[in-house]
Amino acid sequence: MKFEQLKNEEGFEFKGPFLITPQIFGDQRGIFYESWNKSVFDININANVNFVQDNHSKSIKGVLRGLHYQTNPFPQGKLVRCISGAIFDVAIDLRKNSETFAMWIGVELSSENMKQLWIPEGFAHGFLTMSDFAEVLYKTTDYWSKDCEKSIKWDDKTLAINWPLNKLNMEFPILSKKDKEAISFKESFDNFD
Repeated sequence: MKFEQLKNEEGFEFKGPFLITPQIFGDQRGIFYESWNKSVFDININANVNFVQDNHSKSIKGVLRGLHYQTNPFPQGKLVRCISGAIFDVAIDLRKNSETFAMWIGVELSSENMKQLWIPEGFAHGFLTMSDFAEVLYKTTDYWSKDCEKSIKWDDKTLAINWPLNKLNMEFPILSKKDKEAISFKESFDNFD
């Protein structure tokens, strides 16, 4: 597995998130790869991570899920991958003392590239479905908590995320009721670590 630190569009390197590319073995029968190995993962991110929950979503083209995060005492780290179709996956740094606070990174995850995105605690997360359908699996480091889950507006002006809606010939994504009612980044400040 290859672990790569990410830079945003302005060239700032993010400390914490990693794009993970598996070593794929293929022949005329198909492919095989190791999608998760605790020892390799912990060594490369320099932490001892304990995943407690797996989540699975299926979305149609143009669905945007996010931007979600959980506050203390149940913050979540996430290991995200797309097993069918393609998504544009985004992480926003909510760590007040970070050099990349309030900055975002975005990567394409797909069943073709088989990459995964590690998003540690202290980040908000969201994704836009780029294919007709996409299935996303992600592991979390803590359980879902209704009382601790928060949502930031997908089109928040402070964050200025460059969602690739133009590639979908869409002006606005398809949102859940919860995501339509999300609050602004500035309104979220009190919830940051």
